[in-house]
Amino acid sequence: MSVADQTPEPVRRRRESASVGDVVDLVRDYAKQETIGPLRGAGRWLAFGAVGSLFLGLGLVLVLLGGLRLMQTETDAFDGAFSWVPYLIVLLLCVALSVVAVSRVKKTTLGKEPH
Repeated sequence: MSVADQTPEPVRRRRESASVGDVVDLVRDYAKQETIGPLRGAGRWLAFGAVGSLFLGLGLVLVLLGGLRLMQTETDAFDGAFSWVPYLIVLLLCVALSVVAVSRVKKTTLGKEPH
């Protein structure tokens, strides 16, 4: 006869229900840890990224607009028939900056914790 067979029935049920409750608590805590924690990190990552991109975008627009106005007013090379050239230069700079920005986006950094 084993020890489990000698334990009275109500005590055995309490042990089983306590272990089932412990398992449920453990699974719930694990699910919270693995979902809420990463979601908070992703939200923080997205918030800082959005604010940073907004400020960088605004700064770049102002710099490019300043460069356009500089080429239009301070240089005599773009007068008359070539008045469209500063717009082309600024457009090419915008495209180049966009290509650089898109090439720097890395999807793998979302799930990693900073060291």
